[in-house]
Amino acid sequence: MKLYLIMAWRNVWRNKKRTWITASSIAFAVFFAVVMQSMQLGSYERMIDNSVRFYTGHLAVHQEEYWDDKVLDNSYLIEEIANLQLNDDQVAVSVPRLSSFALASYENHTKGVMINGIDPEKEAQLTLLDKKVTQGAYLKDEGIMIAEGLAEYMGMQLGDTLVLISQGYHGVNAVGKYHVVGFLKFPVPEFNQTAVYMPLATAQVFYGAPEMITSQSILLLQVKDMVEVQQSVQQQMEGSNLTVMNWEEMMPELIQSIEMDYYGGLMMIYILYAVIGFGILGTFLMMTKERTYEFGILNSIGMKRSKIQVTVALEIIFLTFVGVAVGLLASTPLVIYFYHNPIYFTGDYAKAFESFGYEAIMPFSMDPVIFYNQAIVVLLISLLLGIYPMMYIKRLKIIKALKE
Repeated sequence: MKLYLIMAWRNVWRNKKRTWITASSIAFAVFFAVVMQSMQLGSYERMIDNSVRFYTGHLAVHQEEYWDDKVLDNSYLIEEIANLQLNDDQVAVSVPRLSSFALASYENHTKGVMINGIDPEKEAQLTLLDKKVTQGAYLKDEGIMIAEGLAEYMGMQLGDTLVLISQGYHGVNAVGKYHVVGFLKFPVPEFNQTAVYMPLATAQVFYGAPEMITSQSILLLQVKDMVEVQQSVQQQMEGSNLTVMNWEEMMPELIQSIEMDYYGGLMMIYILYAVIGFGILGTFLMMTKERTYEFGILNSIGMKRSKIQVTVALEIIFLTFVGVAVGLLASTPLVIYFYHNPIYFTGDYAKAFESFGYEAIMPFSMDPVIFYNQAIVVLLISLLLGIYPMMYIKRLKIIKALKE
C-alpha cells in the first residue's frame, strides 16, 4: 500500500498546473460554502440571542394561562417562587418582570408602549440594559428609561415627564407621571419604538399589583442544559398553578421563520455544490483524457487495471484533501475576523433591514459544524465524481489508448 501512496502522491504533483486547477475548484466550493453557512447561522444565533435576552430568557416561569392571555390578572405573587432552587453552575441569572401595556402621552403626542417593571441590577445581567444607555443615566430607584425611537416620536428630552395611562390589576385605573432619566437604543426596531423601563416596585404601584410579577425569566449559561433545568423547575412547582416554558415553546414563530430561511439558504448551497461539482467533473474528464496513453502503457506492460484504479483513486483523495485544506485555510481567518467584527449596515441599507424588523447587522458564526460539514460534503462529492475515472479505466481498450 505504501508504494501506491508514493506513486499517487508523485502523480498528483507531476502536473502541477492540472493539480492546482482541480484543487482550486474544490477549495472554491469549500470557501464559499463555509462563508455562506457562517453568515446564515450567525444571523440565526443573533436573532435567537436578541429574542431570548429581550423577550423571554431561555426559560420563563409564569401563570399557566399567562402565555395565551397576557393580562395582569394572570400575574402572581413573587413569594410563590421564593423557594425555587436553581443550580448556579447552570443558571446565569434569574430576573423578575412585571410587563404590560400602557398609553404614553407627552404634550400633543400619544403612543402605545410596552411597560417593563424590572430589577435594574439583575436586568443589566440578562439584557445588558446598562450598555444600551445612549443619553442620561441607568435606572436606579426612581424615574423611567425610554427607547430612543419613542423619545424622538414624542419629541422628549432628558428630564421631561411622560404620562402613562393603563388598566391595572383586576381592572383598577393606572395613571402616573414619570420623569425620564435615560434614553436607550435597541438593536430590534420594534423595541426601539415602544420600550419603557421602570423599577419593579414603581410598576407594581402603577398597576396596583403589589408584590406581583408576570414572569420570572431565567438565562442559562449553556443552552444544552435547558431541558434539564426546565424539568427541575417544573418538578419544584408541582401542585401550583405556575408553569415553566422554554424559549422554543414561547416563540414557535421564530423557529418557523428560521427553518424557512434555513431551507432557502440550503437551496443556494446545493446550487453552489452543483456548479462546483460540474467544475470538478470537468477537471476529472480532462485528467482522464490527458492520461489515456499513460493508462494504456501501464496496462500493456502488465499493470492490472485494478491497481491503476487504486492509484488514481488515491490521487483523487489527495487532490480533494489539498483542495479542502486550502478552502478551510482561506475561509477560517475571514470567518474569525467577521465573527469578532460583524458588518454593521448604515444609511439606506440599515433602513431597509429595519423596515423588515431585522437588526442592521451581518454577524458570522464560529460553530465548528460549519467547517467539518462543508469539508465532508465536498469530499463526498469529489469521491462520487471520482467514479468516472474508475469506470473509464475499467473499460480501457489498450490498442485504442496507445493511439491517443
